[in-house]
Amino acid sequence: MKRVLAVLVLLGALVPSVASAAPRDVCGPAAPGFARCYAKVDSRSALRATGYSPADLRSAYRLPDTGGAAETIAIVDAGDAPTAEADLAVYRQTYGLPPCTTANGCFRKVNQNGDATPLPPRQGDWPVETALDLDMASAACSQCKILLVEGDDASFEALGASVDTAVKLGATIVSNSYGAPESHWSAEFAAHYQHPGVAIVASSGDGGFDAPSAPAVYASVIAVGGTSLSKADNERGWTESVWTGASSGCSAWVAKPSWQKDPNCPGRTVADVAAVADPATGPAVYETTVLSGWRVVGGTSASAPFIAGVIALAGHHDRYPDASRLYSGQLNDVVSGNNVGFEDCGGDYLCTGVPGYDGPTGNGTPDGLAAF
Repeated sequence: MKRVLAVLVLLGALVPSVASAAPRDVCGPAAPGFARCYAKVDSRSALRATGYSPADLRSAYRLPDTGGAAETIAIVDAGDAPTAEADLAVYRQTYGLPPCTTANGCFRKVNQNGDATPLPPRQGDWPVETALDLDMASAACSQCKILLVEGDDASFEALGASVDTAVKLGATIVSNSYGAPESHWSAEFAAHYQHPGVAIVASSGDGGFDAPSAPAVYASVIAVGGTSLSKADNERGWTESVWTGASSGCSAWVAKPSWQKDPNCPGRTVADVAAVADPATGPAVYETTVLSGWRVVGGTSASAPFIAGVIALAGHHDRYPDASRLYSGQLNDVVSGNNVGFEDCGGDYLCTGVPGYDGPTGNGTPDGLAAF
């Protein structure tokens, strides 16, 4: 018995764990003017299964193993993640991805002013969000450079300044896995997320059908929804449905862009595109400041940096002044499931996976790079 227990402990140390039945929000509710991260952590025993690897995700979305070497993905988060680089090294080494370090010039961490020091104080459990973002960007684009910009705190003022800094430092794609329900103040920060020539990506949120989240709701941003992803015995080898937590909504504050044609929302509709986000079917992530190592971490915090990596792989970051490019092209259409949350939209496309465009998954999920 002792020998069996020893083997089980060893397996638990070596194998990434998957999510539990009740995922935990990494970030709690945010005060007005502040954002919350959208990561969700689960901690089922490692003996049950493993979270998806980069190879799994590349298989699910028909992505090439290489590409994007000329691209820089910026990750914007609140506060310092002190073990970010070391944790990323473990993740990449575990899955056979090339090293991405400060020493080899692939990785860079700065504060919201663009300086290596001083770094801001840690903001609660945000280091988990940072690890998820870094791992998912790496999973999609292992040859991309990564720039981590750490805001002083989770205020929209600090996070917006961090986006501006990322662009000034040469980021070609900026990923933002945080937000707050839109309101009368949202327009005050919209300019931070509008940088022609740079693709700006943001999570749609994890609240189901409700008021859209800023910054995802801004017309200049690629809003990324979420799916549940499972292996299947079909031609693709995978199947997807709407993740019940993926946010969608109809904006009351942002005008409808000319490239959106859905009929039942007079304003900007969220989302535009999607990828795996369900913590129960999510990716393995390695983080040690808050967690004990491997966990499965989901939420649309996973799908946004992954889509940022897909855009980087395709190499057309300069073609995203908005999400219009994703409204024609080859994507996996998600046609089942719903995200009904605080309000019931009666089965409408705004909260239900249907053929063609729908709110929770937008136009669909990556099917190779043709649409990007």
